[in-house]
Amino acid sequence: MDQYAALKAAVETAELVDAHAHNIVALDSTFPFISCFSEATGDALSAVPHTINFKRSLKEISQLYGANSSLDVVQEYRSNCGLESVTSKCLAAAGISAVLIDNGLQLDKMLNIEWHKNFFPYVGRILRIEHVAERILGEGSPGGAPWTLDLFTKSFLDSLKSYPFCSFVGFKSIAAYRSGLEINTNVSEKDAEEGLNEVLRAGKPVRIANKNFIDHIFIRALEVAQSFDLPLQIHTGFGDKDLDLRLSNPLHLRSLLEDNRFSKSRIVLLHASYPFSKEASYLASVYSQVYLDFGLAVPKLSFHGMISSVKELLELAPIKKVMFSTDACGFPESYYLGAKKAREVIFSVLRDACINEDLSVAESIVAVKDIFSENARNLYKITTVSKSVENGIAPLSVKSGVNTSAQGVAFVRILWVDASGQHRCRVVPKKRFHDVVTKNGVGLTCASMAMSSHMDGPADGTNLTGVGEISLIPDLSTKRLIPWAKEQEMVLADMHLKPGTPWEYCPRDALRRVSKILKEEFNLVMNVGFENEFFLLRSVQVVDGKENWLPIDATPYCSAAAADAAFPILSEIMACLQSLNISVEQLHAESGNGQFEFAFVYTNCKNSADNIVFAREAIRAVARKHGLLATFVPKYSLADIGSGSHVHISLSENGQNVFMGRSGETRYGISKVGEEFMAGVLDHLPSILAFTAPVPNSYDRIQPNTWSGAYLCWGVENKEAPLRAASPPGTPDGSVSNFEIKAFDGCANPHLGLAAIMAAGIDGLRRKLALPEPIDCNPHDFKDKVARLPKSLAESVEALEKDTVLRDLIGEKLLVAIIGVRKAEVKYYSENKDAWKNLIYKY
Repeated sequence: MDQYAALKAAVETAELVDAHAHNIVALDSTFPFISCFSEATGDALSAVPHTINFKRSLKEISQLYGANSSLDVVQEYRSNCGLESVTSKCLAAAGISAVLIDNGLQLDKMLNIEWHKNFFPYVGRILRIEHVAERILGEGSPGGAPWTLDLFTKSFLDSLKSYPFCSFVGFKSIAAYRSGLEINTNVSEKDAEEGLNEVLRAGKPVRIANKNFIDHIFIRALEVAQSFDLPLQIHTGFGDKDLDLRLSNPLHLRSLLEDNRFSKSRIVLLHASYPFSKEASYLASVYSQVYLDFGLAVPKLSFHGMISSVKELLELAPIKKVMFSTDACGFPESYYLGAKKAREVIFSVLRDACINEDLSVAESIVAVKDIFSENARNLYKITTVSKSVENGIAPLSVKSGVNTSAQGVAFVRILWVDASGQHRCRVVPKKRFHDVVTKNGVGLTCASMAMSSHMDGPADGTNLTGVGEISLIPDLSTKRLIPWAKEQEMVLADMHLKPGTPWEYCPRDALRRVSKILKEEFNLVMNVGFENEFFLLRSVQVVDGKENWLPIDATPYCSAAAADAAFPILSEIMACLQSLNISVEQLHAESGNGQFEFAFVYTNCKNSADNIVFAREAIRAVARKHGLLATFVPKYSLADIGSGSHVHISLSENGQNVFMGRSGETRYGISKVGEEFMAGVLDHLPSILAFTAPVPNSYDRIQPNTWSGAYLCWGVENKEAPLRAASPPGTPDGSVSNFEIKAFDGCANPHLGLAAIMAAGIDGLRRKLALPEPIDCNPHDFKDKVARLPKSLAESVEALEKDTVLRDLIGEKLLVAIIGVRKAEVKYYSENKDAWKNLIYKY
């Protein structure tokens, strides 16, 4: 066995705390993608493709995406998949559990901190002090009085102290970019005031470059940082051409470090101070307040350069003072590359230290944890719960750069959801998965998207037969360790004609295509939160030996007794969901006997659809483990209440909720784009039901007086309306944050259902539709005035056949297949009256 296997495993599975990074930008930002590979700007970017870093990094990104190693191909892949998809893929591969973002670097169409929280378990913030100072001067003095140094300093200090230090974990200075690191700790007020006046004379936009004024800002900010026990990050070493490299040598900081006033401060030298890594190592070894961070040097240098720089940092500096970061900027790929190369470099450096007997393997393993997470956790006081590989984060393999399996994993399940909404999977040995399947996929009959809930063969009228095969290509960003079967992993798959060419019948790609239209035409993203209801049933043997299933209890809505009785099962389900990185807002007992509901946290629609597939797998698996059957069937018993998979919808633009309107300024508290989108959904709702209520049993649930939404209408907080405008706690008075669609159940393919909803919303935006007046009572009381939604699957299919909008946006071939499957369901269940009872084994 390789004597360094334990070290390698520690590096591969290490949790990463990214201690310094920047915002990701929208796909249509003017910030060029090629900047992912270099600090160059302007004309110098033309030479970037000839650098070692570019050639190596492009190859690694292409391998992650399963694409050809071409900048154009990678950019096309990004555009086709959408930013949320590539971000999920990159960050799942990176294995970063916490990130500290300096959003003082202003980039075109950069996404806000809330957007990033959809992808990182923890997001902390670093406050750039020069940006704060420039913002203050740009906004003007309080009351419009002329600026003086005293007035500015008071505003500056008040501003620094006003930031919530629960989210801001440190300060940062870019003095190296402006006037250099030789900070005058005793700059006079006279010189600082003259510097302020020079800055003001330069006009707006304000850019502070005067050395005396910068030194004044730096010292005042360091005093605040020290008083609040916050670290101050300092840019050192290389950067773009605005920087004078001669002035960014950290040795210039000696007078600051010798000043006794700041002996208790904590100063982080960023970027390995490259090419002054030895100097930085020396400073960290002799000054207790100096710490080191090697982001930017890793991954921007050649591999030899990265190893050399990190080795130089460790020559003198205590290991407890050296930290990982990506210095990622603009693109999720930069997070991926920073994490990947850091793992490779740290393994190489520490392995060499073992070979040279500087460290033992055991000491190196401790160093891995310190460098990648613990040092940053302690310095920045990050108290989040650790997210290990077994908790759903799948970090990189040092060797291959592809998501590696956790130790002990023998098999990988490749999952897909077909047109009938059934979950299906293929299982392959781990080695074959990594050697063959990640690149080429596994073969699958074209008939797979023509199967109904009652027959594993192609339905008539789908135009799909048993002739021909496609490839199931695993989406590695979705690979998870299976919590209830830890010798296995599972991953969702896309359907391709051949690797790199999506099949037009692929449900996940259908959602991706429609999402791209929404983004390109309206710069909008649809966010989704599911509320999934299900029954827990126990087996009862009747006299004739036939198995029968009955609910585990007969308790009412939100019963504490039900929570007590089912707690062992529910808590185990919660643990599985947490390990799959699926967040739950709340759970409770529902109205039906043995019925429960999990409400899941909002995220972008693609991730939400993926998560609900994994969540249903987890719920059914844990129930099986306890000898129970969990079913999501819409109407498990015709004598009891039904189960839905209600979905809450909102729209975001650049990370901001733009569905919500302002009280008194918009109709119903919904924004104009929100109303148009929702009006489109309402207009197409009869057709949408063919996607979201896909079996005849679905319509046994959608009945009046059951809170399932049986009439074609909408209402504000009206649970009898199929579309409910919702204002959950925390929403400003008079505003609506999202709308709920009740006519969505657990037999629906979530990707297809969301694609249909989004397509309808796009039509509403294109046509600028307006909502009718809301219904503020039970619509059944006015059934002569309010149209009924389809009472059967046959009626919803008839509506879908006439719906040219959904046909055009979702794709005619896929729509034909869906209609064929639905007609097969109608025919079979009309001819076999009790066959619906078998649905509990399939959904």
